[in-house]
Amino acid sequence: MTILVTGATANIGRKVVDQLLLRGATDIRALTVDPAKAALPAGVEAVRGYLRRPATLPAAFEGVDRMYLASIQDGADEVVEAARAAGVRHIVDLSGEPDSWWGAIATAVEGSGIGWTHLWPGDFMENAGMWAQQIRATGTVREPDPDIGSTPIAMDDIAAIAAIALTEEGHLGRAYALTGPAKLSRAELVREIGTALGREIGFVRASREETVRALRPAMGDNAQWYVDNVLVGLDGHTLAPNRVAEEILGRPATTFSQWAARYAVEFFGATRPGH
Repeated sequence: MTILVTGATANIGRKVVDQLLLRGATDIRALTVDPAKAALPAGVEAVRGYLRRPATLPAAFEGVDRMYLASIQDGADEVVEAARAAGVRHIVDLSGEPDSWWGAIATAVEGSGIGWTHLWPGDFMENAGMWAQQIRATGTVREPDPDIGSTPIAMDDIAAIAAIALTEEGHLGRAYALTGPAKLSRAELVREIGTALGREIGFVRASREETVRALRPAMGDNAQWYVDNVLVGLDGHTLAPNRVAEEILGRPATTFSQWAARYAVEFFGATRPGH
């Protein structure tokens, strides 16, 4: 049974590869734009292909029974049609509810007639990385409201759930709304990062324009869209914390403090420049 992982060198896809190996999968194929630079573990077959170029996919899909479909902003219909034509029987996709930003992926997968499992995370713990540049440079985070919050989940947990759905029975036709174990305000996230780094990180109330300016070095042109479309409605669009991840994983979901203890130095640096 060949399992194809798309986006295999990206954040979650690379973790899916590792989780499949931990679960004893032996026939893993990894889709990447440059197999020579993929640096994948021994035993994983790296194949050249790009989701945004459907013509590159048929060879990668040949003989594939199950696949992890990474999020793509457009072109999902063409990708799943190539998978259907190749005989893929089960797609585990990273997407969103039908009326959401990523909903077109889930809609395309269901419309293909291929068996499916949807993973619908509301927020990633790793999204805190957008603050890395300003934390490193100033030791503070600038945003309008310290009290709005979300229920972020760790990418490690999402990848583990994807690997379980790809290798175990009982997940076909299931849409999993995935949250972390708690709702956390922006100020609480910043505080946890500071605790992990062993120093105080300040939260500065900032105007919309100041927030966009602070995020632009990390997010580029997406900074304004993020502030106007995500931060503004964060509380209203945030799922209440649930136990879906815990039930699938068979263990407690990763807390933000655990995530920060593991990754804060990698993301934010141990000390401010000059200190």
